[in-house]
Amino acid sequence: MNERLLHTPEGVRDIYHAECGKKSILEHRLHHRLRLYGFRDIETPAFEFFEIFSKERGTVPSREMYKFFDRDGNTLVLRPDMTPPIARCMAKYYRSEELPIRFCYVGDTFVNSISYQGKLKEVTQLGAELINDATVEADAEMVALTVECLLDAGLSKFQVEIGQADFFRGLMEEAGIGTKEAEELRVLIENKNMFGVEERISGKQLPDGLKNVILRLPELFGTLDRLLYVKNEITNRRALGALERLEQLYALLMEYGLEQYITFDLGMLSKFDYYTGIIFRAYTFGTGDAVATGGRYDSLVGQFGKDAPAIGMAVIVNQLMLALERQGLLPEPGPENILIVYRAPYRSEAIALARKLRAQGEKAELFLEAGGKTDYTAYAGRMGLKGMLYLGKDGPAEIISAADCSALAGLLENLP
Repeated sequence: MNERLLHTPEGVRDIYHAECGKKSILEHRLHHRLRLYGFRDIETPAFEFFEIFSKERGTVPSREMYKFFDRDGNTLVLRPDMTPPIARCMAKYYRSEELPIRFCYVGDTFVNSISYQGKLKEVTQLGAELINDATVEADAEMVALTVECLLDAGLSKFQVEIGQADFFRGLMEEAGIGTKEAEELRVLIENKNMFGVEERISGKQLPDGLKNVILRLPELFGTLDRLLYVKNEITNRRALGALERLEQLYALLMEYGLEQYITFDLGMLSKFDYYTGIIFRAYTFGTGDAVATGGRYDSLVGQFGKDAPAIGMAVIVNQLMLALERQGLLPEPGPENILIVYRAPYRSEAIALARKLRAQGEKAELFLEAGGKTDYTAYAGRMGLKGMLYLGKDGPAEIISAADCSALAGLLENLP
């Protein structure tokens, strides 16, 4: 047999047994929180037409997509981002709806990143999208939802950093900097490369205040009151409006009582060009990458034919699990299944017992005995079973092993 067939491609991995159970528990907690906020489930295909994620949408670069062709010659891609497909659905199914629409999802995204970065190329995202609501109240609700999801996951030490995409665009407008150069500056600022920013800006004839703000963008993070001095350094209405929106947002987050989890970063920019307002990322100990992201994208749905403001958030489940594990906070699934081992003459009794257990909400496995009954004790331990019963003689089932023998005995006594 070719041993290579036992391995997964670079950037993807198997998740099984206890780890898969932990992931399921975590997703259930997070999904419950989204539902409490009134979001309804939506599922979109794992692959879409390439045009859904084209450069004009401002999403993942083409070189980072997994592309293939259908029989008609259409270029298809595995979805690298959850937001454009949901925007497509909103324009298709809710074109005439003007009041807020709330959808939540859980699904995998696929990004063909460079292998040496050591990042997963398939990750699970769980998130929510709020369409048809342009208010700062919607911004605050989505940030609050993000905080509460992380609290539900078990985290207590984390920060949600909030930026404003329009602030940077306003500065570029005021400075007369074109799209290509602005993108180069964005990369430098996102990487906190102050020397690179200075090299790009130093030779430009700009007002001192504006030049100072652009040069300091990589370090403009912290509490909001520490950053608002820049209002006196700029004149662009777009940038000033972005700062005023952040002030309104913070006031609302204080009403939620969540200010301890909030910081601001005016140098936070995103590789996704469709963001038009606030953008945010959540960080915690145990991983250098964000465990949750989000932002406002008021123009994206319009590219599919419905003019609608929107804001979304997403928890990166794989990163969150990594952080929880390293902090010793990953939820542990308790023993669940009851294994019923039976000898062939007692098959009918075993099936009847399994049906009774399942009717009471218990998870029951059936196993025809292949050897001595003691052969299965170690197996029960390896599989993390709740208990093991043996049917090989007249009378009630014999309890061979259990995490709590008295509880299992009581359960058997109470079966109808």
